[in-house]
Amino acid sequence: MLNGKVAVITGGGRGIGRAISLAFAREGARVVLAARSLGPLEEVADAIRRSGGEALVVQTDVSDQAHVVRMVETAVQAYGQIDILVNNAGVAGPAMPLVDVPLDEWESTFASNVRSIFLACKAVLPVMIEAGGGKVINIGSMSGKRPLLNRAAYCASKMAVVGLTRTLAWEVGPHNIRVNCISPGPVEGERIEWVVAKQAEAKGLSLEAARRELEAASPLGRFTQAEEVAAAAIFLASDRAGAITGEDLNVSAGVCMY
Repeated sequence: MLNGKVAVITGGGRGIGRAISLAFAREGARVVLAARSLGPLEEVADAIRRSGGEALVVQTDVSDQAHVVRMVETAVQAYGQIDILVNNAGVAGPAMPLVDVPLDEWESTFASNVRSIFLACKAVLPVMIEAGGGKVINIGSMSGKRPLLNRAAYCASKMAVVGLTRTLAWEVGPHNIRVNCISPGPVEGERIEWVVAKQAEAKGLSLEAARRELEAASPLGRFTQAEEVAAAAIFLASDRAGAITGEDLNVSAGVCMY
């Protein structure tokens, strides 16, 4: 479905980013993996190459403009094009009441979750415009639309991703560039275990009770799998989604339906 395409994926070494990177490679895309931590990126790249795919690793601080510009230049030098940009990199941010959040933690959350998308789009879009089209997929969160106790910085940053997506879709639509957002629900993995622990602490629940509470919010009674988010990303990156832009697609096992 993505044969011959070049996809830049930020935060491609772990969790959702890892699942998207592997899935895109299976669909025939040449994958550029970017994040600060080199080890996980190399592991994903090795897995892609062992399966016969192509992968390029570019160690990048996505909140730093010089790093992002170098990432894009490296991708274009290697492959001559960028067809797909997946802005997945981000952080969980502080887990405490807003009145206790230090300013530097608030700002670092927005730097990782919002500034990074701005910088990547600013650097990649001229390449797509010159080529006559492209696709941008921003990874948000259902928490951008649905409250999560003691997570104001994270929730606010993810709502910002929705606004950025919709506005950018209008700006670059005339250039045949589609911009969409995916808002996952609780995704099975290391980060959700941290969220469960923080919610248990905030609400005075056991870990088991906090996990059951989060699972019970889903009509399906379960968390989302990273591979399910990756499947949505493949669809949005493909020509089958040719009329879809400016959308915020929930992949949340029904926890969020708006």
